[in-house]
Amino acid sequence: MQHTVVERELELTLVVSPERGIPVPARLTYRTDDPYAVHITFHLGSDVPVHWTLARELLVEGVFRPCGHGDVRVWPTTLDGRAVVLMALSSPEGEALLEAPAAPVSAWLERTLRVVEPGTEAGRLDLDDALAELLARTPGDLDGDV
Repeated sequence: MQHTVVERELELTLVVSPERGIPVPARLTYRTDDPYAVHITFHLGSDVPVHWTLARELLVEGVFRPCGHGDVRVWPTTLDGRAVVLMALSSPEGEALLEAPAAPVSAWLERTLRVVEPGTEAGRLDLDDALAELLARTPGDLDGDV
């Protein structure tokens, strides 16, 4: 099965305070071989980018209304007349509030929804091959240890 990748480079803003934000280059990635997930890579000026994975459905819903709880919350708002999507991310290493321009995020999500329509994600998973690989005997299995 051929896989498709839908990517978008985007500048987000790390909200430091109500008056101050830091630009953060990011890449949104959607892969048809991982159809339920959205991957976001943040380039924070260090050698090692920060990666987050969240449910595509969460981001799609978050463009329209507040959703999520715990580690990832997403909601739309308007700041200074601009439509934005806010993402609150929490991990043991810390918390971040990121602001993304709503139009490019929505356009990118629309592209992902055209590639894999909502409700058809399970058909993109190659569960038969994955199960066969898990159940495959390895040379070590022939020792009688199994």
